[in-house]
Amino acid sequence: MSSTDTSEAGSSRFADAGGVKIHYNEMGSGKPLILIHGGGPGASGWANFSRNMEPLSKHFRAICVDLPGFGKSDMKPVGSPMPGFYAETMGKFLDTLGIEKAYFIGNSLGGMTTLKLALTRPEKVERMVLMGTGGSLPVFTPWPTEGIKAIFSYYEGTGPSLDKLRAFAQQFVYDPSQLTDELLQKRLEASLDPRIMANPPMRMTPGTALEELWRDPGLMKLTQETLLLWGREDRVLPLDSAFALLKQIPRARLLVMPQCGHWAQWEHADEFNATVTQFFGG
Repeated sequence: MSSTDTSEAGSSRFADAGGVKIHYNEMGSGKPLILIHGGGPGASGWANFSRNMEPLSKHFRAICVDLPGFGKSDMKPVGSPMPGFYAETMGKFLDTLGIEKAYFIGNSLGGMTTLKLALTRPEKVERMVLMGTGGSLPVFTPWPTEGIKAIFSYYEGTGPSLDKLRAFAQQFVYDPSQLTDELLQKRLEASLDPRIMANPPMRMTPGTALEELWRDPGLMKLTQETLLLWGREDRVLPLDSAFALLKQIPRARLLVMPQCGHWAQWEHADEFNATVTQFFGG
C-alpha cells in the first residue's frame, strides 16, 4: 500500500523476498518506480534518495529499497555473487509486491543490480536509468579508482572511523562543502551496525564473484530504453565507464551533468528529478 506520509518513518515498509527480509520506503501512486542505492559505507535507500522520493512520488509509485546487507534489510550471504544475488532478490521482491513491470533508477551498485535484472528477468524492467553505474570498465582511467578502493577497504585495517568516512565521501561529490557533519555522522552510525560490521556487504570474501557485466553478450539484446546518467567529475566510477555500455545497449543514451560527482541525484537533485521524470514520461 502506498503512503501519503513523506517522512522516512511514515513511508517505511518490510517485505519478504524469497526468505530475505527487505526494508523499503514507499510513497505516491501510479507506475512503480524502483530506486536502488549504491554500495558506499552507511548506504541505504533513504540515505541515497532522500532528495528524490517526495518529488518523484508526485508522478510515480516511488519505492526505494535497502539492498541485503544495507539499512534495515537482512544481510547478504557470504560469498554470494554480485550483483547476481541482489538482482535475484529484487526480482523476488517485485513478485512479492505483485509488480509485474517497473521503471528503475540504479546508482552505482544499484545500477549493476538493475542491469543484471534486465539481463535475467527482462520482463520486470520497462525503462531504466543507470546513474554512475557499476558493471562496466573505464576506457582511460586507471582501475580501480581511489573511490572504489575506499569502498572495499573501509572495514579493513583499523576499521571504520569518521576520518575514513569523510575521506571516502569527498571522493563522492564535486563540492565537498555540501557534506555536513550531520550527514557524515548519520552515515557513520549506519556503517557501525553490528550486523554489517560482522559481514560487510562490499568485502571481497573468498568465493565472491564480482561480475563484469560489460562482457555479457546479452547487453546487445536488451530492448529497454536506457538512460546512462553520469557526473562529469565522478571519481568513483568515472565517465569513461559509460562508453562500453553506451556502445552495446541498443537503446541507450548518455547524459552528462557538469560539476557533478558520483552522487548526481543528491548534488543536482532538482535537475535529476526533472530529467528522470521526463525520461519516464511522468
